[in-house]
Amino acid sequence: MTPRLITPADAVESLRRKVHQRWAEALCADLGVGDPVSFSVPLRPGVSTGSAVARIGHAAWHEWHMRWREFTDRHPTGVVIVRKPVSVQGVTDDYPTTLVADLSGAVALVAGTEPPTVDVPRARALASSLLSTGAVLTPANVRAAYQLGTDDTQVLLNAVTWLHQHPDASAWTARQLPIPGMHTKWLDTHGALLRDVTGRDVRDEVRSRPAVLHLTYVDPGHTSSGRRRHDAWTTGDSHDIAYRPRTVLVVENRDSRLWFPPARDTIVVEGSGKAAAALLANVPWIRAADHVVYWGDIDADGYAILDRFRAALAEPAPGDAPPKPVSSILMDATDLHRYAQHGVNHDKAGHPIKPSPAILPHLTEAETAAYDTIATAGPTPFRRIEQESIPLDHAAARLLDVTTRSHP
Repeated sequence: MTPRLITPADAVESLRRKVHQRWAEALCADLGVGDPVSFSVPLRPGVSTGSAVARIGHAAWHEWHMRWREFTDRHPTGVVIVRKPVSVQGVTDDYPTTLVADLSGAVALVAGTEPPTVDVPRARALASSLLSTGAVLTPANVRAAYQLGTDDTQVLLNAVTWLHQHPDASAWTARQLPIPGMHTKWLDTHGALLRDVTGRDVRDEVRSRPAVLHLTYVDPGHTSSGRRRHDAWTTGDSHDIAYRPRTVLVVENRDSRLWFPPARDTIVVEGSGKAAAALLANVPWIRAADHVVYWGDIDADGYAILDRFRAALAEPAPGDAPPKPVSSILMDATDLHRYAQHGVNHDKAGHPIKPSPAILPHLTEAETAAYDTIATAGPTPFRRIEQESIPLDHAAARLLDVTTRSHP
């Protein structure tokens, strides 16, 4: 071991890193969960003899000792400087060898350093509250809960209490749970943390919504009959669709569905954004179609939806329905350039559209080229071409081309 002398400033920085890594573990231990945790920093590794001091130099040794003497006079409660003897030039004395601190002392000592350390009183109160509600207390859970804002923290505590009082949540949907303060989408963001602190995944317990699909019949034979053109299909209902399609086109925009041009043996389904995969993948008549085609915006979300939809249909469905390939239209690199005049860089609220770091493994090579262009973190001409900007007759022609070329 190379002899080194650690200055008070270096020791405080080392302690700051240790606190950042283990504060939650120490806090749990203080509350009786896990083994006790202390924070320590060696102050003179490899320097335990007079000969080692001589190699470093007596002037450096004296300066180091003076710094620690000054530090010892002002360190906070909860911090201890362990001293051990060393014989230097024939004189034996006790010198600092290790800095040891409990959590409160360590946090007090590193206060004001960057990045800032944990607010121990707040973290301790939070951990105590979790423990009192019967939550599973672990360092990971405490860290995650500590990141919540005040309102979300209270909702978490309310949710833990409510779930202990209600062992069965199957009478409610996720948005119906009568947990004080919980808004309808809270579980979307914090469901995993609630699972970890309760040992129950309420998202799996609640009543599932049936899938409701809004669709438009575009087969010319059907539309000329005067029967209804727009319909809805609900999972588990006795209602059936007007005809079994050879082609199902999933679009994201309502206007694109409502006014899609005639296309033989085709039904146009309005997707549900990022939920499209879960809603559509198990619909029997979609799986039974000869062609399943997706058309969405040329933007990061559009490609993410396509990626998820394709991955979902690549898996067998309940009832042993086989995997189903998904084609796309108007979403490859050629389309990106053809319709570039419709490209935008801001969303409907006027905010800049951000790049996306997501890796989408289920895209084709041409789709990936387009996705990489609009989602890059570097400069790009635009980040979105909205589906509505592309003429519907272009989409109908491309759909016919895709289904003709891939006719089974």
